[in-house]
Amino acid sequence: MIARTWQGWATPAKAGDYRRHFETDVAAHLRTVPGFRGARLLSTRDGDEVRFTTVTFFESMDAVRGFAGDSPDLAVLEEDARRALRHWDERVTHHEVLAEI
Repeated sequence: MIARTWQGWATPAKAGDYRRHFETDVAAHLRTVPGFRGARLLSTRDGDEVRFTTVTFFESMDAVRGFAGDSPDLAVLEEDARRALRHWDERVTHHEVLAEI
């Protein structure tokens, strides 16, 4: 299994907008991707911002490409996410999941 991680930052006033976008639009899209195995949205205060970390799980890099396209190391951000976030990582990281407890 592959874990795909990414981070984005929002003002506290816009943090709820990003959470809603993730829970609705992102979730609906991911559920249609063959090989998608789950997702988590994490948040923490980071100075005067809220830092979001997303972790999405896919059965393989081929499944990741089914979501991200031919450039799987680039972040996938819809316009609603861009409006809610102040800034974000342009690249994502992929990790092989070695153990689940």
